Amino acid sequence: MRGLVFDLFAGPGGWSHALAVLGVRDVGLEWDEWACKTRAAARLQTIRTDVALYPVHPFVGRTWGLLASPPCQAWSMAGKRLGLLDQPLVHTAVADLAAGRDTRERLLASCRDARSLLAAEPMRYLRALNTVGEPEWVVMEEVPDVLPLWRQYAAILRSWGFSVWTGILNAADFGVPQTRKRAILLASRARTAEPPPPTHARYPEPESLFGPGRAQWVSMAQALGWGATDQPVPTVCAGGGPGGGPEPFPSGSRKALANARDRGTWAPRSDRVVPPARRAARRSTHENCTSTGPAPCTCEAHRWSWSLRSNNQSHATIRPLSEPAGTLFFGHRANECTWIAGPPATQRAEAGPAPVPDPIRITAPEAAVLQTFPENYPWAGNKGQQFSQIGNAVPPLLAGHLLAPHLGVPLNPDDFTLAA
Repeated sequence: MRGLVFDLFAGPGGWSHALAVLGVRDVGLEWDEWACKTRAAARLQTIRTDVALYPVHPFVGRTWGLLASPPCQAWSMAGKRLGLLDQPLVHTAVADLAAGRDTRERLLASCRDARSLLAAEPMRYLRALNTVGEPEWVVMEEVPDVLPLWRQYAAILRSWGFSVWTGILNAADFGVPQTRKRAILLASRARTAEPPPPTHARYPEPESLFGPGRAQWVSMAQALGWGATDQPVPTVCAGGGPGGGPEPFPSGSRKALANARDRGTWAPRSDRVVPPARRAARRSTHENCTSTGPAPCTCEAHRWSWSLRSNNQSHATIRPLSEPAGTLFFGHRANECTWIAGPPATQRAEAGPAPVPDPIRITAPEAAVLQTFPENYPWAGNKGQQFSQIGNAVPPLLAGHLLAPHLGVPLNPDDFTLAA
């Protein structure tokens, strides 16, 4: 008999939104104020609490599935990675909790990052639940460096009768427009635990005798509905200046190509991020543009090659719009993601050298869509608080692929891009 699904580190609702799309409601435990407000606006059931302090007894006898994506800041490449130094302590905590010994307070005093030990918290819940034969299934997710810890969990869960799989999955292989790699643990008492079959690949694979084939990775241009994937161009209309083609920054309120304003009149389009059902109309490489000022409109355009830079560091991942984004992470100024333009692919000799637009920071709605949240997901807080929630969330589409087999329901990827 089905019970409840609990998410121990619920965040803004990556797991919860996926469950809702699949027809299941969960209860999320979350401490962050703004993530809780986002969840409330999305009508997701939430208990605002510190997972490390919340008692286990309300779960016992009621739990069908358990989800856990402990905070990744202590382990992530985007941070100081003190979790790697604390890893022996976390392994000790997991072993002790599995044996019924709570040594967290002593171990926490030795941790270089207090968040490191949160990765051991799921074992506290799992041990208590196992006494009554719960839960039926478990799904956990973290940054790749946590895989050795998931393997420790796996060994313990197998000794309790679970079938368990652990490994690294790339979100792009499941239709997420982002090459986000994560360590995954899948465990079940009712079925053989195994990863879902990938639906996408770097290069398309046709159907054959060996399988159904896979589509090509979803590009940022496809996900955001920004016109052709090979040569997205801005719409800037000015006499003798750049102009014509799909405008890659849909919000008319954004600062886009400020230098072009000095050369003429910028005509923003009314486009915004749209779901796949409406994207086909956005694929044209050229379209008419309309000047809103006295300057004549010239549609013979210079073209820029737009890319997304994952942060401000020298080794930042830079991906063109025709590819998925690199892993999106936020929370520090050095981790800002920006749209950058390369040299124009073509230019008219009489127009002279084409100026390259300044970098433009990605917006929260753009980042959220690249995480496969709905375009109108109700993010709470200021820009920084929204970016932090988005970067820490599980991509709902990836979550859906991981959850559907445990729920016994079919997954329709298109459902994850429709408005909430």
